[in-house]
Amino acid sequence: MAKSLSSDLRTRLIKAVESGMSCRAAADRFRVSPASAVRWVRAWRDTGVKTAKQQGGDRRSARIEAYHDVIFEAIKAKIDISLVELTEMLRRKHRVAFAPSTIWRFLDRHAMTVKKNGARQRAGQARRRLAAQGLARHSA
Repeated sequence: MAKSLSSDLRTRLIKAVESGMSCRAAADRFRVSPASAVRWVRAWRDTGVKTAKQQGGDRRSARIEAYHDVIFEAIKAKIDISLVELTEMLRRKHRVAFAPSTIWRFLDRHAMTVKKNGARQRAGQARRRLAAQGLARHSA
């Protein structure tokens, strides 16, 4: 997302429009898009605010954070619970729907990671597995 333009530029454009210039003419003068000039002037007339709105940031995690204790209790009860099982538990017991990816991001924010070990490695062809081990052993 692009960086917002300065408050000084917004103020000068709004003053130009208030002194009788059209939004399009002010936009040409200050080299901004006509749509931006119209939005800035409309926002100033409606709310009196000349500054840009906040950009970026997390706007939705508060919804899942409300279930922080529920999620951690479920993990404590069953240490190897899957993301899909957590999703189903929240849907069934609390009637809220979250995608498994949302739960993963929640757990990632709280430093809950799953460590992989050799017993859980993907099954593959024996010759490829041996070849890969040989390459890893000889690399420097």
